[in-house]
Amino acid sequence: MKKYLSLLLTLCLVLALTACGGAKEEPAKTEEPAVPAAEPVEITVFAAASLQESLNAAIEQYKAVAPEVTVVTTYDSSGTLLTQIKEGASCDLFLSAAPKQINALDGSLKDNAEKNPDGLDVVVQGSRLNLLENKVTLAVPEGNPKGIESFDQLADLLKNGEVALAIGNSDVPVGQYTQKIFTYYEIDETAVASKLTYGSNVKEVTTQVSEGAVDCGIIYGTDAFSAGLTVVDSATAEMCGQVIYPAAVLNVGEQPEAAQAFLDYLTTPDALACFKAVGFAPLA
Repeated sequence: MKKYLSLLLTLCLVLALTACGGAKEEPAKTEEPAVPAAEPVEITVFAAASLQESLNAAIEQYKAVAPEVTVVTTYDSSGTLLTQIKEGASCDLFLSAAPKQINALDGSLKDNAEKNPDGLDVVVQGSRLNLLENKVTLAVPEGNPKGIESFDQLADLLKNGEVALAIGNSDVPVGQYTQKIFTYYEIDETAVASKLTYGSNVKEVTTQVSEGAVDCGIIYGTDAFSAGLTVVDSATAEMCGQVIYPAAVLNVGEQPEAAQAFLDYLTTPDALACFKAVGFAPLA
């Protein structure tokens, strides 16, 4: 019996040692080097008022792409923004509702007194691009009380003093497109002045239509969409030309590289989807 127990203990010991010898040592885990967080960056963007809803949506998406970047926006008429830049405002990226305002800052055009009258050289060369296209439209308040159906009809009603129309100021791109429409229909703006009200940017014109303060207004299709207004007609290129929205990085800001990266993002399918959602046509 003692022999049997001794043999049994020896066998157990051999098995235990074999198991221990067969166990593989786990390699020591090494800590992955920590990726340093990107330095916070703030870029200043000046953008036409008509871009507000769609650009804000694109900026919200960009937070997931570049969380270290804060985009600070100023929305107003392109003419007002141009004036602020000329007066020394810091701006990294400018998105205008017409080429005219970018032209006035583009050093490649400084010898063209008509396009760049002050000979400014503010645009970072190689950054400028045509980003979007919009439409100039005739929008009416809810219910369309005057029964307006077209620009053709509007021209007749204006000449007869039978309609109240909201338009943009002459220094606002939408107002400049409206002046071209007036020229197309041979409408004398001074002769119909009593039937016109003005807005310092397209949002002000849109608000007048939304509130029913006028019978109709000439605004961008995207603003009509965002405000839930009915569009009864769209101007053709023959009437007012193409409505192009250019963008460019400027050399009067603090973060040109970050601004260029953000502009590059605005040309991606994800960002362009934000603009298409309100009616813009991508050009980039």
